[in-house]
Amino acid sequence: MAQLSFYSAEANRPHAGDLAGLLCCQAQLAEFARTAARLSLRVDEPWRARLVVRALAERGIDGTHTVTEDGAHGVRTAFRADLLPLAEAWMKEGEKFAPNGLTLDGGALRLWVLAAGTWVAGSYLLGLDPEAPRTYESVRGALSASGLPATLHAGGDEGPGLRISGRRRLGRLAELVGRPPSVTAETHWPAALRVRQSA
Repeated sequence: MAQLSFYSAEANRPHAGDLAGLLCCQAQLAEFARTAARLSLRVDEPWRARLVVRALAERGIDGTHTVTEDGAHGVRTAFRADLLPLAEAWMKEGEKFAPNGLTLDGGALRLWVLAAGTWVAGSYLLGLDPEAPRTYESVRGALSASGLPATLHAGGDEGPGLRISGRRRLGRLAELVGRPPSVTAETHWPAALRVRQSA
């Protein structure tokens, strides 16, 4: 059995800092009187919402699976004091920015994959926030520093994202994020078998 990377999700305990992975994609933060913050996230499939709620629970954070009147699925937390540091790092005057020195380990990447990861034409696409284009280059730099250089995918049906290609990079992503959390997630997950088929 191969040795796990020191930075992989399976080699480290889940922690609240992993939520940075959700903020790399479409998650939003709202502050309340500078004493607490709430995270909200819209996703394209109900299974993503269910698994994100489970992942939040693993980090000691209660999340609720929400469904809007138009049928869109999402996740929302209550206002919490322990989310305030994330809001202070990612928000400036109500606008979302990626913080300086952002680092992405396996736990953060795993949440990013849960919320917005999918295969596109043999490459793996990590979705970005269409409402926060100023985050793209900083997030891309953090991804590269994790050993995952990526190209910017402008949009199309999938929306904006960072595309990871090549056998070695895809293999590293699969190692960092660990095994898929459910059968439903497998076809969207950067698992080793899919890497061999796609590279």
